[in-house]
Amino acid sequence: MMSRSYTNLLDLAEGNFAALGLAGGGARRRQGSFGLKRMSRVMTVPGTLSELDGEDESEPAATNSVASDAPSSLAADRMIVVSNQLPVVARRRPDGRGWSFSWDEDSLLLQLRDGIPDEMEVLFVGSLRADVPVAEQDEVSQALLDRFRCVPVFLPDHLNDRFYHGFCKRQLWPLFHYMLPFSSSASATTASSSPGNGRFDRSAWEAYVLANKFFFEKVVEVINPEDDYVWVHDYHLMVLPTFLRRRFNRLRIGFFLHSPFPSSEIYRTLPVREEILKALLNCDLIGFHTFDYARHFLSCCSRMLGIEYQSKRGYIGLDYFGRTVGIKIMPVGIHMGQLQSGLRLPDREWRLSELQQQFEGKTVLLGVDDMDIFKGINLKLLAFENMLRTHPKWQGRAVLVQIANPARGKGKDLETIQAEIEESCRRINGDFGQSGYSPVVFIDRDVSSVEKIAYYTIAECVVVTAVRDGMNLTPYEYIVCRQGAPGSESTSEVSGPKKSMLVVSEFIGCSPSLSGAIRVNPWNIEATAEGMNEAISMPEQEKQLRHEKHYRYVSSHDVAYWSRSFTQDLERACKDHFRRTCWGIGLGFGFRVVALDPHFTKLNIDSIVNAYEISESRAILLDYDGTLVPQTSINKPPSPEVVSTINTLCSDRRNIVFLVSGRDKDTLGEWFASCPKLGIAAEHGYFLRWSRDEEWQTCTQALDFGWMEMAKPVMNLYTEATDGSSIETKERIA
Repeated sequence: MMSRSYTNLLDLAEGNFAALGLAGGGARRRQGSFGLKRMSRVMTVPGTLSELDGEDESEPAATNSVASDAPSSLAADRMIVVSNQLPVVARRRPDGRGWSFSWDEDSLLLQLRDGIPDEMEVLFVGSLRADVPVAEQDEVSQALLDRFRCVPVFLPDHLNDRFYHGFCKRQLWPLFHYMLPFSSSASATTASSSPGNGRFDRSAWEAYVLANKFFFEKVVEVINPEDDYVWVHDYHLMVLPTFLRRRFNRLRIGFFLHSPFPSSEIYRTLPVREEILKALLNCDLIGFHTFDYARHFLSCCSRMLGIEYQSKRGYIGLDYFGRTVGIKIMPVGIHMGQLQSGLRLPDREWRLSELQQQFEGKTVLLGVDDMDIFKGINLKLLAFENMLRTHPKWQGRAVLVQIANPARGKGKDLETIQAEIEESCRRINGDFGQSGYSPVVFIDRDVSSVEKIAYYTIAECVVVTAVRDGMNLTPYEYIVCRQGAPGSESTSEVSGPKKSMLVVSEFIGCSPSLSGAIRVNPWNIEATAEGMNEAISMPEQEKQLRHEKHYRYVSSHDVAYWSRSFTQDLERACKDHFRRTCWGIGLGFGFRVVALDPHFTKLNIDSIVNAYEISESRAILLDYDGTLVPQTSINKPPSPEVVSTINTLCSDRRNIVFLVSGRDKDTLGEWFASCPKLGIAAEHGYFLRWSRDEEWQTCTQALDFGWMEMAKPVMNLYTEATDGSSIETKERIA
């Protein structure tokens, strides 16, 4: 029985394209029809509460089972990696007929395969960075599946624009980097064609939900829920876990966020904050680069959902309706093999020799950043200018080479930053330049990996001044390039002991793992300038010691280590999936799976009624706040219906009915004065009365309450300073 508890947003995702300005769902249906018949699939739906109890006789219980009780065979396990983009490069053939495909060797998703067990198949689900006509989508899909084990998701152009540029880049990306749209004209990120101008746009959120639904449908086409793991990546697909969990209650789901997660004070400004948190909590394991990012997420869960976490034996877990959602903290690493292969390429030799001649006698500081408003390139230039001015010895000797990877978007903020960078470069070179010497070498073009490696090799120091960055692997790559390839006999290799220096922003994810780096606040121009000076002025032996320490960490904590660690923790987090009773409840993004012990038995109403009718003596204990009346801070007396129901229970001679409450005896006695046979235990049982006509009794001996006179002034102080608080004084006996 398929649950029908979708919210309007999810109903929209079922095919109501009119609200998004899309011309029907034909494209979606066509792009999802390519053949996968030879791949085994198990299509199951979550059982309802009545089905688990065997109350629904319309279908056999076995057909409603989400998964068998037996654990899956390890030999059949697969990892389905879901991300916004596939690790594949697609190019139209020169003759215009068909497509050619190749692996994107720089893709983290491709590299993570090295850490996944050899016996585990890896399947990728994501979109292509190419505009494939609808008529060719089936053919492209089959080719990618056969040759690359990739399943492409084709989003209609209009939907993709609102999903990626409209919500991901205008809402989530700036928010996760601590940027708020204070005015409607603020261009918060990289897209200028999307609606909303940085403010929350409901239609963009609906497009985000619908796009996640597209990804979900592709996963459904290939998944075997009893044998597969699903690993979802990054902020583009944060609501995908809810779609997956609704369909497959016991599916093993992991999620890793590759961007920062902001503090609760920033995140709480997002209008759909709870929907996203609850969607992520439908995972079994959620990964973050740093402890700070994880701490912010846990704080959001605590403050907005009231969920607390526990740490046991080094593992952090959130108890969410009987399920334990694991929190993984592990920064991603680089692919050592790929980088060391680049160090051995013949092309590197002549590039390195050329750069050594160009910068002979100079001390090179290097920056490698995307042209982005968060990378702090302009702050780096100002700090370098300050260093040249305050330390004249570096004039004519120090060179800052800044490689700016082409911008992946556009917007007024980015244009402003670019103009400031260009002006800073002109000013610095004009003020400090000499014949044959330009203090700033700015490279704003595509730089090949081999050329970048050559720059890394000659640089005495790498400077990263991003004001906010999820991880940033530039320092890791630099360290490996300065070490060189093992066994390399290059004549152009930098001679002498291996050494490297780093000046890194304290706001980037890799900063905590580089204890030998000089950490700076990039907004403090003077301190960053002093950090640069310290880095290139440090004794050679100290540089060598710091380099050796960093290299040991980077070489041992590579991308395979990260992937293997996450996979192992995901398997550990899911080890009890097929031994627990569970069912799905809730509407829309409030959907969650309730998991219980295998021996749990739900009370049956018929059996309770039968036992009640045949019993000769019954004790009925009732609470007041939260039971007889809704939980509230207001003193709310019982309604006539409640009083009538209690009197009906009391009228049965076989019943002993007691009200047990923390409220004072006078209030309860007044409210239930019309219930003569009701027993009351007031102030949590300190006062006891068996019926209205009997005297109050105390259940303990008289105690000394003198401490209350000392505590009352302190409590009054906090009550006055805390809005909404009050002191409830209980009666006492001296």
